[in-house]
Amino acid sequence: MTAPSRLLALLVLPVLVFCSFNLLADSVDGAPKALHLLDYIGADYPATVEAGKVIDESEYQEQVEFLGVLQGLIADLPAKPEKAELEQGIVSLRKAVDERVEGGQVARLARQMGARLAVAYEVSQAPVITPDPTRGAPLYAQHCSVCHGANGAGDGPAGVGMTPPPANLRDAGRLDRLSLYAVYNTLGLGVEGTDMPAFADQLDDRQRWDLATYIAGFSADPAAAKGEQEFNLADLARQTPGEVLVAQGPQAAATFRAQRAQPPQVKRGPGQLLDYTASTLDKSLAAYRNGDHEQAYDLSVAAYLEGFELVESSLDNVDATVRKDTEKALMAYRQSLQDGLPVAQAEQRLDAAKAKLKASAELLGGDSLSWSLSFISGLLILLREGLEAILVLAAILAFLRNTGQQSAVRSVNVGWGLALLAGLATWALAAYVIDVSGSQRELLEGATALFASVMVLWLGVWMHDRRHAAAWQDYIKSSLVGGGGRFGFAVLAFFSVYRELFEVILFYETLWLQAGPAGHNAVLAGGATALVLLVGLAWVILRGSAKLPLALFFGINAALLCALSVVFAGHGVKALQEAGIFGTRPVPFFDFDWLGIHADAYSLGAQAVAILAIVVLYSRSRMAEKQRLHAS
Repeated sequence: MTAPSRLLALLVLPVLVFCSFNLLADSVDGAPKALHLLDYIGADYPATVEAGKVIDESEYQEQVEFLGVLQGLIADLPAKPEKAELEQGIVSLRKAVDERVEGGQVARLARQMGARLAVAYEVSQAPVITPDPTRGAPLYAQHCSVCHGANGAGDGPAGVGMTPPPANLRDAGRLDRLSLYAVYNTLGLGVEGTDMPAFADQLDDRQRWDLATYIAGFSADPAAAKGEQEFNLADLARQTPGEVLVAQGPQAAATFRAQRAQPPQVKRGPGQLLDYTASTLDKSLAAYRNGDHEQAYDLSVAAYLEGFELVESSLDNVDATVRKDTEKALMAYRQSLQDGLPVAQAEQRLDAAKAKLKASAELLGGDSLSWSLSFISGLLILLREGLEAILVLAAILAFLRNTGQQSAVRSVNVGWGLALLAGLATWALAAYVIDVSGSQRELLEGATALFASVMVLWLGVWMHDRRHAAAWQDYIKSSLVGGGGRFGFAVLAFFSVYRELFEVILFYETLWLQAGPAGHNAVLAGGATALVLLVGLAWVILRGSAKLPLALFFGINAALLCALSVVFAGHGVKALQEAGIFGTRPVPFFDFDWLGIHADAYSLGAQAVAILAIVVLYSRSRMAEKQRLHAS
């Protein structure tokens, strides 16, 4: 087998195994896998014949075997008007191979038949969202560099002694025989018979396309991207540089290589993200029909996290009711998969969700946000997410300053200062070192929110216990606000700020892309306005709390912090649900996002537990207070 085509050849070996067990009758699997075989034949057959003679007998016989498998796949496809033409096409292709026709002609026949197959059975060969190699770079470093080397030359430390060795991704000859779609599929399915694993369970569709474009860059000259011709995204994904070379010449091929490695980022707006959600949901239902319930559920989670969730904030500022209805419809479809409902019911819920997505897209527009919506979104993102952190920090700082504990104030300032640094470090890691998936993002957010809920509840009860002057004096005498107490305040300040900052960075990064260059100033203006409002709010709280009597001040702060504990509990559970950690159980109740109240049994249950903990702890506190008064 020739080196340029070994990767694609090994890729399709799993197809043969599946075929032998008659598992490919469904068009969802059969059509794409038939397309893979056509790609393989078109890429590898030319090296097996020369001047009408076979020069590589084993490779040639492999092509003949694949043609037999391909014929069976086509025969098993569902009936369509185009099927007869495809069956005739495979007969013609087989005849050409039997007659040892010149390789270029067979390759053209295979590619033409593949194009007809893709159209007839709606096999998508192009990404919905324009791939971004800058997102692919950290994925390559994380998953690929250990074998293929930092520069893709196949010289990674883990590749030493591998048989066959890791592919040299800088081999222009090999990459010219593969389409971007073929590289994307290799990443998803792995390479049978080698140490190349399948990444479909670790990387979602969008990540695999991003990584494929980054890999394509190893054999491209970036300077050639600005050629006279600009290729569209579908052509960049479906065609190979070799095809462009034959059809249009060396200069066009160089431009094609460069542009498929760095596709023009013409769209990353709300419309495209919602299109991604809809198309990924279609793939989810297809997997569910095919009996792969786990894959169907994973795709439904990815559809939400990598698409709709990224426009939620902007949609909230236009019509919060539509946002809530769409989110509920998406969660209802996901739950139907988890509950194992009949396909017809799951499809019905999917249709309802897609109708809501369409309404959302119409509200937001297609490619970018308006100036006013960019400003409002920039304002409300920071104001909404920063308010909870400001309330916690202001309550702690006012309490410590009113009671003369300046050393503890410094600890709190260190805590939120470290949170700012940690937030910036998280953004840098996610942007340049590793790729944080939507699921990982929500998991971190949910865990942080639940931890903050516990910490805030602890502080609220702690303040309640010391709301009387006598109790406070006893506390001062015991010097419990030493190292341990200061550390507790610092930890609470850190998590309260880090949780909110993590969301702010995520939403602003998405808003920046959605707003486009024309809306960047509006986003910055909105964020600056929100920052001024938050600083003013903190000043008012700190100044006003200094004039309150000690008992009233402690009581207000304790009540506020306990309320925030309930809010954080609701937010934390919802984030874990969005990450797909567990399902949803809608109940007849009202929604109030700012208070973390969601009409869901799990979320409300967590808040009920938080309220029960408050009741129990406050009851214990009151009993202890009565005992202290009785003893005195």
